[in-house]
Amino acid sequence: MNKTKEYVIPFVGLKLGKHQFEYQVGNAFFEIFDYDEFQNSDIKVNVVLEKKSTMLELTFKHKGTVNVPCDLTSEDFDMPIKGDMKLIVRFGEAFNNDNEELLILPFGEFEIDIAQYIYEMIALSVPLRRVHPGVKDGSLKTEALEKLNELALKEQTEEKEEEKEENIDPRWDKLKQLLTDK
Repeated sequence: MNKTKEYVIPFVGLKLGKHQFEYQVGNAFFEIFDYDEFQNSDIKVNVVLEKKSTMLELTFKHKGTVNVPCDLTSEDFDMPIKGDMKLIVRFGEAFNNDNEELLILPFGEFEIDIAQYIYEMIALSVPLRRVHPGVKDGSLKTEALEKLNELALKEQTEEKEEEKEENIDPRWDKLKQLLTDK
């Protein structure tokens, strides 16, 4: 049984023009792809398929939230995400999906599975660095954040002391004397 059956669009019976499809994506969708980065997800995906006589144009848009851990504090939070993607489907002798914006289906195909494209679009819209909004505005109080602030203060004071020591280097004083002796 195909797990992505609900994401298959049979385009052969559709009239020329635009057709809209909506999907509600949750963690069950990501389990199909063995992707477990999100504790929870609630994403609405809109797909507009424009059927033309020789090709198909698909426009994907998504908006929603994913629950992810913060990279600094490991606190879980809901991160809003949104994005869009375009895909052009043409017909040819053999299947070819080497290009990320162009898909070539063999002549005689009558449906397209868009699950992989939805998965990639959502996974790529999540930033690599995930920082809790409470960290940015200073409202989040956790043990990990307090420890990071302690260590940051120690490192800053050590760097300032090293800078002072570098400024007193006697070799530079001798070189400066050469300039003023002329």
